[in-house]
Amino acid sequence: MQVILLEKVANVGDLGEVAKVKDGYARNFLIPQRLAKRATKENLAQFEAERAERVKAAAEKLAAAQAQGEKLAGSTVTISQKAGVDGRLFGSVTNFDIAEALKANGFAVEKMQVRLPNGPIKTVSEQTVQIALHTDIVVDITVQVAGEHA
Repeated sequence: MQVILLEKVANVGDLGEVAKVKDGYARNFLIPQRLAKRATKENLAQFEAERAERVKAAAEKLAAAQAQGEKLAGSTVTISQKAGVDGRLFGSVTNFDIAEALKANGFAVEKMQVRLPNGPIKTVSEQTVQIALHTDIVVDITVQVAGEHA
């Protein structure tokens, strides 16, 4: 399916590009998330009329993400979980837990922006986690998991 990208989408293209993607990806993700529109003549004409506004809005989003990234980069978040004597957690620390801890510290981060390359954290440790604030801005933070002995 041919779509017009309304925002920059990782591994697909930039704002305003006409990209060919699989039908299901367009119908189930890009179009409902308002990241793309079907590439029809009417939609192309409408997009060209709105291009300047969309470019300006995209630049503002990028600037806001850069400002937040500068504040967030290198910060440390401490999360307490119940753990056994051997340092393994009862349960795990997920991207939701990290996002909630960041929100408590005053950073507006969604759980889908938190990237855990090795899956959930299951031990008492200190790990580096990536936060994808924008498709172009990814910052590293440190997550300290402290164990509470039951």
